[in-house]
Amino acid sequence: MNTAPSLLNPRHDPALGARFIRSAQVTDAGAQLRTADFDHWLQGRRKAHHFRVERIPFAELDGWSFQDGTGNLGHRSGRFFTVEGLSVDTDTGPFPHWQQPIIKQPEVGILGILVKEFEGVLHFLMQAKMEPGNRNLLQLSPTVQATRSNYTKVHRGADVKYLEHFTDPGRGRVLADVLQSEHGAWFFRKANRNMLVETDEDVPLDEDFCWLTLGQIGELLSRDNVVNMDSRTVLACAPVASSEPGALLSDTALLSWFTARRSAAEVRAERIPLGQVEDWVRGESSIDHVKGRFFRVVAVAVEAANREVRGWTQPLFEPCGIGVTAFVTRRIGGVPHLLAHAKMEGGFLDRIELAPTVQYTAANHADRTGDGRPPFLDLVLSADPARVRYDVLHSEEGGRFLNAESRYLFVEADESEAPLNPPPGYAWVTPGQLRSLVRHSHYVNVQARTLLSLLNAGAVKL
Repeated sequence: MNTAPSLLNPRHDPALGARFIRSAQVTDAGAQLRTADFDHWLQGRRKAHHFRVERIPFAELDGWSFQDGTGNLGHRSGRFFTVEGLSVDTDTGPFPHWQQPIIKQPEVGILGILVKEFEGVLHFLMQAKMEPGNRNLLQLSPTVQATRSNYTKVHRGADVKYLEHFTDPGRGRVLADVLQSEHGAWFFRKANRNMLVETDEDVPLDEDFCWLTLGQIGELLSRDNVVNMDSRTVLACAPVASSEPGALLSDTALLSWFTARRSAAEVRAERIPLGQVEDWVRGESSIDHVKGRFFRVVAVAVEAANREVRGWTQPLFEPCGIGVTAFVTRRIGGVPHLLAHAKMEGGFLDRIELAPTVQYTAANHADRTGDGRPPFLDLVLSADPARVRYDVLHSEEGGRFLNAESRYLFVEADESEAPLNPPPGYAWVTPGQLRSLVRHSHYVNVQARTLLSLLNAGAVKL
């Protein structure tokens, strides 16, 4: 066991970490809203506005078109994002070569949550935000969730509410501010600025926003499809205090292992014209893989009365199946540990990031048996319910993905199922080590950050 002081932890304010823990302990009611009344509040916001999402053929996209020569799908403004092709060759993972559509969105957006203390407890300003890809449309999002194109008003829409708290220097106390990657399987080198900013100003409360404690958010994270992905990734960056006495791997050993995995990986991921992507077929209303697996590219028309723009059309990626995303857990020397996977995804800037133990769409691997099956997938899928500490359905990013949902799980295992010396590419980490790494860019992927947010908010206790 490593009992030395953490070598990864940057200098931080222990009192601040304790304030987050205190907020996570307040679950029943905040200064504004009781948790029991949240559903009524959210339903009221749903009834207050008109929302509609309709699938359309590509030919009905307004302002979007397939470009001559490349076949790339882009907007006439040259902003927002483009759908291009990606070709990947690697010695890491089960597939040495593949090609696919990919979203290229080089601009950095802001995902920011405003924090304020009420009655001695930190509260978080959350928004009931409609996103076209969410199955239930309206979910709990950060205070600000905006691409640069949106908040610079390329779409000529309304101002982004509360944006000034995250863009005006000195407006508040910055509690967290880090660039984090998004889904490396669907985005090419995409990152957003994840921010928590504390204010002591009087903040006018818009009707689509509410103040909640971290514990109240933790309660809502135990419900299917309520707290959106952008909220989860920001909450993963919260400076929550950790009091672990040690870890199986020292921080230096963990960093060395991860650096070795990242350095040894042979990965060549290159953008190619969408029109040249192998094994994908473009129809009138979708671009599909020839085997009907993985995902498809579709188009939608959107109406949303409470967005900066009331109506628009856009492409979306639609997965072919529900994902399974899980951390296998063990107590080692009395300390909770998570089995992390150094996972390669074609869209990552730095090839590999730390991912959950399992991160797959099971249907994509239905024909693989024996050693060809993804490690630990069957352990998670067949786990005794008594050993499942958490199992909730969450939506992925609803602004770019349609009906993208994953089962997020924590599953307890023993030595025979998940040994202390795991297979290559896997390592045991503590929640505190993961919290240290998430303060830096491109170490912890977005799925692992969702699972970390559950620990930070108290939705899961190991």
